[in-house]
Amino acid sequence: MNHALSIDLEEYFQIHVLSDLIPRDTWQDLPSHAEENTVRILDMLDAHRTRATFFCLGWIAERNSGLIRLIHARGHEIACHGYAHQVIYQQDHARFKDDVTRAKGVLEQCTGERVIGYRAPTYSITDSTLWALEILEETGFRYDSSIFPIYHDNYGIPDAPRFPYRIPGSTLAEFPISTLKMGPVNVPITGGGYFRLLPYNLTRLALGTFVKGGRPFVFYIHPWELNPDTPKVKGMGAFSLFRTYTGIMGARAKFDRLLGDFPFAPVRDVLTELGLL
Repeated sequence: MNHALSIDLEEYFQIHVLSDLIPRDTWQDLPSHAEENTVRILDMLDAHRTRATFFCLGWIAERNSGLIRLIHARGHEIACHGYAHQVIYQQDHARFKDDVTRAKGVLEQCTGERVIGYRAPTYSITDSTLWALEILEETGFRYDSSIFPIYHDNYGIPDAPRFPYRIPGSTLAEFPISTLKMGPVNVPITGGGYFRLLPYNLTRLALGTFVKGGRPFVFYIHPWELNPDTPKVKGMGAFSLFRTYTGIMGARAKFDRLLGDFPFAPVRDVLTELGLL
């Protein structure tokens, strides 16, 4: 069984926790690390003969179309992460539709292929923004991977299904971010800060429960999380600093082990294997 491997392609300064410290209109003045971070990941994936889905920002694609074409040329799926990494619950319907339509168009122009997958910035499809799924369907997407079935201060639908499914009343498939069920609570285990913070052997053990249960999981990582030189931003609170930077020094080696321990494929391919696309 293949599991879904996903890379959320964004700059470190675009993450939600920095939105009050680094205004969007200053992004273009900051040095970009997206290409060097992404090429490093591409080389790791080549070494393991593994393909992935890259959920890409339209903002990055407009400024570095060559990077998007390189990812595509090396055999990976290009999917959409929105245009400017703005959480959905701070947008109205029209702004959200404009954002995803613009991003989808830029990415498709880069590759010449239809983009069918979407992941919301900061997993911001929540109970209050489920309306976004209808807009995704209207704009030509075939799957979403934004719903995180956990409790969290910035995202989450705790009672959402934990495994891939067809969204009721929709043509969209959903690949929710994978969690481990412990009693009544879903525990995040498959990427990002959770991957950096947990000991690798514990992560591998948790992911092994999916293998034993015959279920695929989806793993996610951001390129900046594998770069120990990712800049630290002044003004961040202690908790934000902890969950943004802890574990970066060892994340690359852990990611390399992960690629060797589990078979991965793009999200699109895993959903096709499941008969959902």
